Amino acid sequence: MASRKESSSVSSTAMASTGGTLDSPVKQIQIEGLVVLKIIKHYQEEGQGSEVVQGVLLGLVVDDRLEITNCFPFPQHTEDDADFDEVQYQMEMMRSLRHVNIDHLHVGWYQSTYYGSFVSRALLDSQFSYQHAIEESVVLIYGFLLFFSHLFPILDPIKTAQGSLSLKAYRLTPKLMEICKEKDFTPEGLKKANIGFEHMFEEVPIVIKNSHLISVLMWELEDKSTVADKHELLNLSSSNHLEKSLQLLMDRVDDMSQDIVKYNTYSRNLSKQQQQKHQYLQRRQQENAQRQSRGEPPLPEEDITKMFKPPQPPPRMDTLLIAGQINNYCQNVKEFTSQNLGKLFMAEALQGHN
Repeated sequence: MASRKESSSVSSTAMASTGGTLDSPVKQIQIEGLVVLKIIKHYQEEGQGSEVVQGVLLGLVVDDRLEITNCFPFPQHTEDDADFDEVQYQMEMMRSLRHVNIDHLHVGWYQSTYYGSFVSRALLDSQFSYQHAIEESVVLIYGFLLFFSHLFPILDPIKTAQGSLSLKAYRLTPKLMEICKEKDFTPEGLKKANIGFEHMFEEVPIVIKNSHLISVLMWELEDKSTVADKHELLNLSSSNHLEKSLQLLMDRVDDMSQDIVKYNTYSRNLSKQQQQKHQYLQRRQQENAQRQSRGEPPLPEEDITKMFKPPQPPPRMDTLLIAGQINNYCQNVKEFTSQNLGKLFMAEALQGHN
């Protein structure tokens, strides 16, 4: 598993102790409203800007629906806290919940993200470990703008603070699971699997469930909300969200450009080596023909693979993840600009009417 700063660090032992095998794939996630509020509260108390907060999701599987009924956070600690054992902490928490008759089955994890910057190798490795150990496990991501996971909901704290709840869930595709099991991330391996960044994750629909009393409370709170707050959604001014998303997008495009340069260098070196190998074989063949005409024995066979060691191909999984993150940012920018363009066209129509 990856480090705690970037992804969950639950051991396979802790996960396997609560896991099971599904008769059918999970087709829907049902989350208690209280769980969503706990995650938001956790981020507001401990998350600062790009600071990542993480926690454990608890619940159960009913037919093809995964029900997330509870959660608890990972405590913040520094590298100086060498004595802290996260796995032991999680096991103790689940044991305590079981004693008070609360759902304690480990069904996944959640993590905050910043402007959608979460599609990384660390998250992929952690999600693969979760999905491999617990087939039904999910990951909820509470951060800025979303995409992807084995089931991992994505929650956006910045958009949520603006009154728009962002929550999505994804699952690693079977193709990606097979590639991660084989650990063949070479260009040939990914080409053989016929997988691109758009086929790495599959989205799972999410339903937030509230009790009747909570629903009544929400209706009362909505009636008490001021008119000014409602009209705030019609504000035509642009926030710094677009600028920040474009900056992050440019950074990832630069990373993609560097990966392309590395791959092109590898391709040129491989082609150059193939030419040298072909020329060497031709020379050997000509020398053997001359020796044979003189009645001399041919030259001894040599191991070509030792003489011409192929260059190491660059791993392509990171490139796929970068492409997925770029697509993520593009979707975010598209969503943001479409909403603002709609407001501008509406304002233009109102001005023309007046």
